[in-house]
Order: sequence, then C-alpha cells, then structure tokens
Amino acid sequence: MSRWKRVIGNGLRSQTDGRQATEVAIAADVLNRMLELGRPEYVRIA
Repeated sequence: MSRWKRVIGNGLRSQTDGRQATEVAIAADVLNRMLELGRPEYVRIA
C-alpha cells in the first residue's frame, strides 16, 4: 500500500470516472513494472 500511495499520491487528480479509471490503470502498470524490476530471477541449477 505504501508503494501505491507513493506512485499515485493520496488521491486521484482526475474528476470524471473515466479519467479516474485511466489514472488507476496507469498507476497499476507503473507499480507492476517497479515490482518486476525489483524481483529476482531464479535459475535452477541441476
């Protein structure tokens, strides 16, 4: 939740429902990219 608030702030900036949905979708994409960059890649050694 802390990262989410850092990405989008305490509230949405848009006023209309359609724009708010777009803003949330963009913020979720950014958050997912941040998490993907920080996630280690595991390689199985046989």
